[in-house]
Amino acid sequence: MALEVERARGLEAVGILRSGPVHWNLSPAALYEAAVQRREGQLAAEGPLVCRTGQHTGRSPNDKFIVRESSSDAHVHWGDINRPIDEAAFDALHRDLVKYLQDKELYILDAWAGADPVYRLPIRVVNEYAWHNLFARNMFIPENDPARRAAHVPGFTVIGAPGFKADPAKHGSRSDCFIYVHFARQLVLIGGTSYAGEIKKSIFTILNYILPLKGVLPMHCSANVGDDGASALFFGLSGTGKTTLSSDPARRLLGDDEHGWSDRGVFNFEGGCYAKVIKLSEEAEPLIYATTRRFGTILENVVMDPGSRALDLDDASLTENTRGSYPLSFIDNAIPSGQAGHPHNIVMLTADAYGVLPPIARLTPDRAMYHFLSGYTARVAGTEKGVTEPKAVFSTCFGAPFLPLSPNVYARMLGEKIARHDARVWLVNTGWTGGPYGVGSRMKIAHTRAMIAAALAGRLDGVRYQPHPIFNVDVPAECPDVPAGVLDTRTTWADRQAYDAQAATLARMFVENFRQFEADVAPAIRDAGPRA
Repeated sequence: MALEVERARGLEAVGILRSGPVHWNLSPAALYEAAVQRREGQLAAEGPLVCRTGQHTGRSPNDKFIVRESSSDAHVHWGDINRPIDEAAFDALHRDLVKYLQDKELYILDAWAGADPVYRLPIRVVNEYAWHNLFARNMFIPENDPARRAAHVPGFTVIGAPGFKADPAKHGSRSDCFIYVHFARQLVLIGGTSYAGEIKKSIFTILNYILPLKGVLPMHCSANVGDDGASALFFGLSGTGKTTLSSDPARRLLGDDEHGWSDRGVFNFEGGCYAKVIKLSEEAEPLIYATTRRFGTILENVVMDPGSRALDLDDASLTENTRGSYPLSFIDNAIPSGQAGHPHNIVMLTADAYGVLPPIARLTPDRAMYHFLSGYTARVAGTEKGVTEPKAVFSTCFGAPFLPLSPNVYARMLGEKIARHDARVWLVNTGWTGGPYGVGSRMKIAHTRAMIAAALAGRLDGVRYQPHPIFNVDVPAECPDVPAGVLDTRTTWADRQAYDAQAATLARMFVENFRQFEADVAPAIRDAGPRA
């Protein structure tokens, strides 16, 4: 009976009238078995499923489009990130996609996005690949109760068909890869890419659209909770350390990537983690490392010995963006409810490859707003095709590709919540010191952990601070368990004049980037940035 109910509330609603075998809400073991039988992945020596994503080893932001229709047109912040596609092109793609899925074996997951029962969104994920369905099961919150699952009506449905290629001339796409979002029809279509991260980020885009209208701030951040019950947020782009620094054995993990901040507190959007695993070490990141040795974890584009099935986490020959997807329960100190109180501390992470930002600095509320809107980090040579030297990246609100609304909507909400809950804000550089990438060295993770631990425990409240003459932030003169010479980045450079020149260059980049926001922010926020 349950199966009949699921089918009655099933795929017809999204236009799939005929298919091959349909597998509803399979267990991880059954999805493993299907993925291996279908040659979608291989088992590694200690249990994880190793899969490759082909030519797309990361997201394809230039292939993402939002349908321009009357219900959302006035709300969406149209531009280079939120590119419009007309309904006729969406309909043409949808027709051809469901035709492609005829007679195909499909895997369906009914789940939730959001741990808070007041704000959670019911979703359905329809996959061509079994391992993609396991990924969705890891990343979202599966509905495991048979009765509630039978009554599950999705608020949004994601259809993922990597084998279907778009035709730009017919479907309005940029290439054969596509991520099409239709807010009115509550439908996301993904194809032409096997990178599973598109599934999770499409739902994040949806939440970034609907939750602000309910007074909830959606955030691209990780979060954890101390013994005192106080939560902390960690904003940052990929590679800055969100997952690593929030997975702290001394604190309880709320989540590693996406959260909402409501009047009730903070809640995780997801039921799992999606961690970068390149050069992962047991010593530096024991909690994440342990997940790479477990049944149920998916490892994307990780190199494996074909005979022994032993993993080589240091091998970046396929991509620097190797990933591990695993349920939140794999982290021993994770919070099962996915909910916590209001944060006392907010950490904004950057990996400064120019080697000039201080390793930790205290931000006033105005400076916090400036850096939230800036969303700075830097890519280094070798991580992107064609990048041969450090490259500044400014991603508004630390998540520009996933923000359908104007950045000012999210910034204003963050400012209001910081003020209401008296949260302290810190800027932490996990990048380079002693010189830029190629000359200096990466910040020691032990030092970064010590600085963050001191900040969250209040041990930096009473120390002396020095204003940085260029970056306009307050730098502590001392920090427990951190050598004094580490805190002043300028003194770590052999050539102080070279530091000054590099710092001035980065400051000008900040100022130039912020011009896009100057007309919409208070003068105090405009003046809170670096002094070029």
